[in-house]
Amino acid sequence: MYTPSSATSSRSASPELQSESMQIFVKVLSGDTIPITVPEDTTISNLAHLLSIRTSSPSSTLRLVHAGRHLQPSSTLTSNNITRDSTIHVAGTLRGGMPPKKIKCNYKDCGVAAQRIVGHCGFCEGEFCGKHRMLEDHKCVKLEDCKKECHDRNAAQLNAERTQVIKGI
Repeated sequence: MYTPSSATSSRSASPELQSESMQIFVKVLSGDTIPITVPEDTTISNLAHLLSIRTSSPSSTLRLVHAGRHLQPSSTLTSNNITRDSTIHVAGTLRGGMPPKKIKCNYKDCGVAAQRIVGHCGFCEGEFCGKHRMLEDHKCVKLEDCKKECHDRNAAQLNAERTQVIKGI
């Protein structure tokens, strides 16, 4: 049964509920503005979840911006000074970036692109173009070590293949 006293008690309870909740506006990527009524202590991650349900886009791709600042998911509306009738903008995630930088020749004053397979020097770890890919051409700092290593390897192979002279024949 409806009594006037119950009506006044429900009316007095509703302003308290309204003071705890507030209406904010969210401008989505399509340009539409969505009004949302949420409690003042709502976290940004909860708001993003509500928006993902409303806009049917994953909450991980939504970035919320208010007054030019990106809102952290762990913060609340009140900690970001978002008041009643504030507008929050939705921004999409940034994907990609710059294309990968082309590898240039490491030889001084040479800006030509390095060769992909044969342009890598295994001794000085440099990347070189076709003109400077040889050790002598780019003046490799480990050129002498390379020459000594090759000389020792050749000497060891010659000693292993040395034939013995048989005397008396």
